[in-house]
Amino acid sequence: MRAARLHEYTENMGDGLSIDEIDAPQVTASDDVIVEVDGAGWCQTDNHIIEGMWTDYVPQELPMTLGHENAGTVVDTGEEVSLVSEGDQVICHPVQTCGTCRPCRQGETMYCENAAFNGLTTDGGFADQLHTSERAVIPLPDGVDPIDIAPHADAGITAYHAAKKAVDDLNPGDTAVVIGIGGLGHIGLQCVDAMSAADIVALDIKQSARDLASDLGAQHTLDPSSQDIAEEIDTITDERGAEQVLDFVGADETTALAPDITAAGGDHHIIGYGGHVHEPSQALVDGEFSFVGNIVGQYTELQELVALVENDYVDLHTSRYDLGEINEVAEKLEHGEIDGRAVITP
Repeated sequence: MRAARLHEYTENMGDGLSIDEIDAPQVTASDDVIVEVDGAGWCQTDNHIIEGMWTDYVPQELPMTLGHENAGTVVDTGEEVSLVSEGDQVICHPVQTCGTCRPCRQGETMYCENAAFNGLTTDGGFADQLHTSERAVIPLPDGVDPIDIAPHADAGITAYHAAKKAVDDLNPGDTAVVIGIGGLGHIGLQCVDAMSAADIVALDIKQSARDLASDLGAQHTLDPSSQDIAEEIDTITDERGAEQVLDFVGADETTALAPDITAAGGDHHIIGYGGHVHEPSQALVDGEFSFVGNIVGQYTELQELVALVENDYVDLHTSRYDLGEINEVAEKLEHGEIDGRAVITP
């Protein structure tokens, strides 16, 4: 079968992956599920994997097939699989968990001590077929297109995971700031809007992204390249600040906004990454706000997000590309030329 493989780390997205012919995955365990990939979302994390940014955090053995946002059709299963059968359409949580370690027993599937992460620590879905497990697949409702929903397997549940934490501390009349209305941010904005009565302020340097934010429910949109964000947030919130900030960029410039725009006792959620947090400890003491890290959402949160999608609360903006265009997609994303989410269709 065809697979887009990373052979060596590089900062050149133009030839980061090669299309190789490799053996198709086979059922080797009783809970295995083999999925014919219909759609696989391209993520900024894929660019970071190509650059080698994850080597200090997880073990990676090259060559490896990338792709962690996968959905498709079941073509084979292990003998003990009962959740799905051949022909079923599924979305695949990127993490295959053991189910028996302490974090799994506690429902914290993202902390599994024996996890395999498609496209990050083991072969992913930029290929004709994907090897996964019964614990990682969710059957799709009738009428939900696997290609359209594929990016929710990571982008969607990461955004939802952060939004779900944020809305727990949002009351009617509070303000939520969403920084970066890109592939994750436009999902997170809709989740906050669907699950709270907060006023939403969207920040993005692109006019098209700000227009999208308005269409998706933001009451205010701001351009950080031409406006004083702290001053604008003060005006919007009567100088209280935003009770919750969801930072889908995670650059030095966006994390640095926290002391000036986050309300006392509020949270600055970091979802995007690549930058740093450099703030005086006194700023956190004075405002008693928190920086909150966010990783991929849990299996159950993917189930919840599928329900939001099925009921038209979350609309994913996608563009489709053939497997052979994969390096072109990486370059476009690197230069900010993709609105919403790119989906590879092997």
